[in-house]
Amino acid sequence: MKRIVFMGTPAFSVNILDALVAQDDQYEVVAVVTQPDRPVGRKRKLTPSPVKEAALKHDIPVYQPEKIGRDQEIKDLLAEDIDLIVTAAFGQFLPTSILEAPKYGAVNVHASLLPKYRGGAPVHYAIWNGDKETGVTIMRMVKKMDAGDILTQVVVPIESDDTVATMFDKLSVAGTDLLIETLPKLFAGEIEPQAQVEEEATFSPNITSQQEQIDWRKEAQQIDNQVRAFNAWPVAHTKVDGQRWKIWQVAPVKEESTDEKPGTIIKIQKKPAQLWVATGNKTVLAIEQLQPAGKKKMDVAAFINGGAGNLAVGDSFDQVEDDIDGE
Repeated sequence: MKRIVFMGTPAFSVNILDALVAQDDQYEVVAVVTQPDRPVGRKRKLTPSPVKEAALKHDIPVYQPEKIGRDQEIKDLLAEDIDLIVTAAFGQFLPTSILEAPKYGAVNVHASLLPKYRGGAPVHYAIWNGDKETGVTIMRMVKKMDAGDILTQVVVPIESDDTVATMFDKLSVAGTDLLIETLPKLFAGEIEPQAQVEEEATFSPNITSQQEQIDWRKEAQQIDNQVRAFNAWPVAHTKVDGQRWKIWQVAPVKEESTDEKPGTIIKIQKKPAQLWVATGNKTVLAIEQLQPAGKKKMDVAAFINGGAGNLAVGDSFDQVEDDIDGE
């Protein structure tokens, strides 16, 4: 039986941990390493990660180092008879001393088709850039970010209505299945690792607050991609009189065009409920779900029936100062 240390943090990683635990005739998950509990919500309540909650349900010891490379408990853990580290969205860099401690090293379940979208937000960028597919890569880990040899990959289509939340669910399932298929072949020496082509590498750094802002100069489809890429986190937003309004769901109005300045509201209608905004290159975007400052998330019908936040045709959403792009 192979002894595994699992490292992960968000909900994406829970399916993977559960599947490893379920394979208890082949693997023993001897420990789980995850990020420390963090304050969440307005009340800043200290909250464990989804992976910690799952590990406790399985009665697996949990380690939560602030800096894994400096943690003596982790060093002591890996000094034991460990066969493999499996990581999935853990959230910290692993030093070489940790990567090389287990007999079979460390593998990562990465939510992209490497070498495309190395980094912390591969799913966001895939949707934002309008890609038709993404996938999961099982890779050997090296000190350089997401640059290790590829063991296996699986392609997952991106549908026109997929959000980052729906894609994370799909990729979690796909990554779980792929890992369970890959590990026996890895331990048996039946996989020939493939080096990544460095010239083809692209990157997906964590989303910045500036990137969350909607640039109405973009075409309607580009803004739709951005909104879906940030739903359910960090959520795209615009500003009205300097106040942040979150935009949760939109749709290009493909049969319409306008000469109005991007960001201008060109239609507010109750039946059927419609809130249209002028966007770049004469395109038109319908806002379908939004959250005005200080309010709850609501669909456009509730927003208009409630007075449309005092917006009127001809008003404009605030424009960003700089061009923002997902590339």
